[in-house]
Amino acid sequence: MADVDVSTEAAQRSAVAREVDVSGRDRRSGLRHRLGSVRSARFMVGVAVALLLVAVVSAGVGAYAIEPGAVVGSVLRRLGVGVFAAPDDVGESVLWQIRFPRLLLGLVVGACLGVAGALMQGVFRNPLAEPGIVGVSSGAAVGAVLVIVLGLTALGSWVLVAAAFIGGLLTTLLVYGLSRRDSRAEVVTLVLTGIAVNAFAGALIGLMSFFSTDEQLRSITFWTLGSLATATWTSVAVVLPCAVVGILVAPAFARRLDLLALGERSAGHLGVDVERTRLLVIVVVALLTAGAVAVAGILTFVGLVVPHLVRLAIGPGHRALIPGSALLGALTVVVADLIARTVAAPAEIPLGVLTALIGAPAFLWLLRRTRSQQGGWA
Repeated sequence: MADVDVSTEAAQRSAVAREVDVSGRDRRSGLRHRLGSVRSARFMVGVAVALLLVAVVSAGVGAYAIEPGAVVGSVLRRLGVGVFAAPDDVGESVLWQIRFPRLLLGLVVGACLGVAGALMQGVFRNPLAEPGIVGVSSGAAVGAVLVIVLGLTALGSWVLVAAAFIGGLLTTLLVYGLSRRDSRAEVVTLVLTGIAVNAFAGALIGLMSFFSTDEQLRSITFWTLGSLATATWTSVAVVLPCAVVGILVAPAFARRLDLLALGERSAGHLGVDVERTRLLVIVVVALLTAGAVAVAGILTFVGLVVPHLVRLAIGPGHRALIPGSALLGALTVVVADLIARTVAAPAEIPLGVLTALIGAPAFLWLLRRTRSQQGGWA
């Protein structure tokens, strides 16, 4: 009887110890989750504040300089609040006809590319996936250039966006299909396929440029170099619906992308329809990329670098990664555009050239880092 009591007491102590251990793990997990949420909130607030400050500075910098207080005063006066002194009539015209459309376009384009990069890297489970590197931007540009050469722009700006969307979507599906092996997209194959698609798209653009008129050639040059110089309220209105739909829909895939990071088989066992999720995400990426390319041309590496910086700051969870990439992408493009139009003033460096100069070394570093983490590629 004593042996039974001792055994029962030992079992009870073991059960209590297990409960304490599980409770401790739960508390630690909850603490990590709360700390992660606080870190994410601080990051979002910090980037948002920086974006607001840069936006005010960017709106005031140019050939016709406007004080930051006057920039804020102009916006507040439109809202019916007269706190700060507004600029003169010339300053008002410069702000609302030139600076603000360009600023807003940079914000929207940067957010689109940042979110598109985060979605692509998540759905391909590949840190090197990015709309520009894998040829999606080039495919969208081919669609846009085709519309220009055929003279279909007279039908409206939406024709350009639709053609860019179709080109980007077809290119994404092509790259994804060619890079798959044994139910997964290989890193090396994805990058090499993107290089081939970029080369082919560049050849198509060059061929269409050869048969284009001088006016069409100037427009095509805009697409290949990337710029916000032709920003108008009309171009903002063209890209805004694509951006709003894509950015609002993207967080709905956050949980599925987190599960997909565990592997396709594991995600399938946890209830994720992998192929359907991948197809829907590809459509969203094509929509975001098409909208950005249709109004700003090809801006490479923004969608590659921005999500990595966000991951380093707040972790890999897509619930925070997607909105964080939108904010940091917007900040990146606005800062890059400010540098592009001021560093060589009165001339203006093409924005796509500047992003490539910064992004290419970052891509090489990520390539080497990914290879070392995976133990090399055969």
